[in-house]
Amino acid sequence: CFWDPRDACLWWTDIEASCIWRKDAQGATTSFTLPGRAGFILPHTEPGFVIGFPNQIALVDSEFKVFRRICDVETDVPQTRVNDATVDPYGGIVFGTFDETQDMGARQPVGAVYRLAPGGTLTKLFGGVVVCNGLAFSPAGDILYFADTHDGAIRRFAVGKDFSSLLEIAPLAQAGAAPGKPDGGITDRDGNYWSARVWGGCVVRFDTSGQITSKIDLPTKGPTCVALGGANLDQLFITTLRVHHTPEELEHTPSAGGIFSVAVDIPGTKQRLCAL
Repeated sequence: CFWDPRDACLWWTDIEASCIWRKDAQGATTSFTLPGRAGFILPHTEPGFVIGFPNQIALVDSEFKVFRRICDVETDVPQTRVNDATVDPYGGIVFGTFDETQDMGARQPVGAVYRLAPGGTLTKLFGGVVVCNGLAFSPAGDILYFADTHDGAIRRFAVGKDFSSLLEIAPLAQAGAAPGKPDGGITDRDGNYWSARVWGGCVVRFDTSGQITSKIDLPTKGPTCVALGGANLDQLFITTLRVHHTPEELEHTPSAGGIFSVAVDIPGTKQRLCAL
């Protein structure tokens, strides 16, 4: 999910339903049907969006009618699909893949994290990934955050100008630092990192030293992604999942799969636009 500075709307993807949702400032929602599942949607410098289909990155117009393929991704690895992504400080995108083998215990580190530059060059940044999530940049753009939901650590990389280098530094948080596992993430104006804790039923905010400075509990176990938006960028929006719940869990937590929001004391930064 992300807050679009172009139209002051919240946008998110319903992966399993192959559709995109938009919520405007008045609370009205609109959905757009896609030709396939989308792991991410991000805004473009021109009208429209970049979308991560299972094995392809594409551009689409603002009406979701005309799709243009940019590149293929891991077409030789049948069990992976594109998952999380973020716009980098130079107009490219960083995204990763996900071993979606149904048996979670059988998933393997066959995925990777990539950078797609504005000129269309695709570069593999690193491999050994089971479930790519948590991608976000520091406000200055010099730190890249990444989490493999499978192992639970939130890792950090120092980024050189225009991605001239990428050097892993000390992690922000080790596995088990908060309930559940790290899913989507975002940084705020002060460089704190919000982490959606899937299976943990909460979102937490880490400061730059890795200390938890805020925790928000949800009425469902599966928060998946976070975005800072609203007129002052001080509303934290949280997406959640509905799959992987038993009928009894859904009866107990009928709001699973819903979108939640909460006011926070430190606002976010303006969403970057990609220039592919």
